[in-house]
Amino acid sequence: MRHFGHLAPDIRKTLFHQEPIEFTADSPARTLSVALGATLYSPATRPRLAADVLKQAARGVVSMVLCLEDSIADADVVAGEHNLVRQLTELAEAADGGAVLPLLFVRVREPAQIPDLVRRLGPAARLLSGFVLPKFTEERGMPFLEALAGAESECGRRLFAMPVLESPELLHLESRTETLHGIARAVEKYRERVLALRLGVTDFCSAYGLRRAPDMTAYDVGIVASVIADVVNVLGRADGTGFTVTGPVWEYFRVQERMFKPQLRRSPFLGRAEELRTSLIEHAMDGLLREIALDRANGLQGKTCIHPSHVVPVHALSVVSHEEFSDAVDILRPERNDGGVLRSAYTNKMNEVKPHRAWAERTLLRAEVFGVAREGVGFVELLTAGVPPV
Repeated sequence: MRHFGHLAPDIRKTLFHQEPIEFTADSPARTLSVALGATLYSPATRPRLAADVLKQAARGVVSMVLCLEDSIADADVVAGEHNLVRQLTELAEAADGGAVLPLLFVRVREPAQIPDLVRRLGPAARLLSGFVLPKFTEERGMPFLEALAGAESECGRRLFAMPVLESPELLHLESRTETLHGIARAVEKYRERVLALRLGVTDFCSAYGLRRAPDMTAYDVGIVASVIADVVNVLGRADGTGFTVTGPVWEYFRVQERMFKPQLRRSPFLGRAEELRTSLIEHAMDGLLREIALDRANGLQGKTCIHPSHVVPVHALSVVSHEEFSDAVDILRPERNDGGVLRSAYTNKMNEVKPHRAWAERTLLRAEVFGVAREGVGFVELLTAGVPPV
């Protein structure tokens, strides 16, 4: 699979200076953690789940979570498990026939579900890239990680964990520091199995009876922004101890009424795609685009998505610009190892080699996975070039 692989090769050539690489479920964890991109959630109870997965893969989705937790009612868990096993078995037959599937994860409620589902899936367990672990703390999370390790040994296949950081202990100021340090201890012990850490911002808001409006981002909610900052501070460091932390879910896909004026400037769309701008605003995508930009500025990669229309904007804004690529390459040239300062090739900024090295390394990894846009190609072109409408 590859990002933007659903576009025709000639279209990709017009968009990319460097095209995204191909990868598989067996690629290195460092690659996959960035390649997750827009991770689309779907309730495991959907009667046409297998067909939905194939449809979304054909539209550019490369990672999905099949959910047995908050997206389904408590009374539907048993039926959801049965449906999940049946649908994944059907998908295994499609994969044997040559179908390309996204990275697939299952969000469970209890540790015991992990080995149970792996056993029930039998040969179809080969489709799983791992499990999403809810409300993760050191105390609650360790049994999930131990169950995952056992299931991995039993099925003989690498299985990743994606803990969700969403517990009240993480939100509350008096317990946040110790909770973060406990999470850090747990995920460090199982570092080779932890693909990414996911933020459960909806649960953060719930603890205080809050819900952000479609014209506000997670970063406009002070208490949520403070938690994101602390999570990145402790768990997202660029010194080799950190993990990939993914962006929070965007809940909206159509706006009936807004209080504030749209946040999407007209200038990038002039003469090219004004109708796209209108559609993005109507579907609350201007807020989503702003939040994606703020995710990146705050050290997050990828995003949890609950609607297919969110996938394309996340991926379009994940492509490395030609300017970013130029700066990163300049900073990492071997002759720059001793440090120093240089003017960017675009002559609009200072590149300081040592302080900007970690940024450059992360940028080039993102460039491998999402590609580098041609000079003059921006997110508008990436959104409009043969992409399904929002």
